[in-house]
Amino acid sequence: MPVEAKDPVTALREAFPDAVQDVVEFRGETTVYVEPTKLAEVALFLRDADGLRYNLLVNLTGIDYLPETPRFAVAYHLYSMLYNRTLRLKVRLPEDNPTVPTVTTVWPTANWLEREAYDMLGIVFEGHPDPRRILMPPEWEGHPLRKDYPLGYETVQFSFNYDEIDRHKPYAKE
Repeated sequence: MPVEAKDPVTALREAFPDAVQDVVEFRGETTVYVEPTKLAEVALFLRDADGLRYNLLVNLTGIDYLPETPRFAVAYHLYSMLYNRTLRLKVRLPEDNPTVPTVTTVWPTANWLEREAYDMLGIVFEGHPDPRRILMPPEWEGHPLRKDYPLGYETVQFSFNYDEIDRHKPYAKE
């Protein structure tokens, strides 16, 4: 018989009073903002503590809040299969050094998700076992999901500018 479910916010505030920065309740979802340096400890606690057992990392995503400060965030969507509950952990990271400890030792599925956040936004996961790019080629410069990343574009071809645009298309030369 499982132990009775505990309130995750209360449990975190008791176990890590200096790690919980803020709690936001919105539309039935709870987001706990955590001190980045304490993330791995908090994650392990949420996974292993009786009454919590958040044993599944459903998703991890990086966020660019430019022009806000701190600029970056990482959101961890957790699920407790035993108690059928969700919880979101969030860490805010500065623009100059967006670094957070890896949670791959807590939830192995974080491996590829952290690599994607690194590749697309440049968020570094300290202690990650394989910090290579996953979507972009190794020689690619920059991180394409950053809001200040330069955009490429192509002029849309309409009937009024068809000939002008057609001249610039990269057709095979005979």
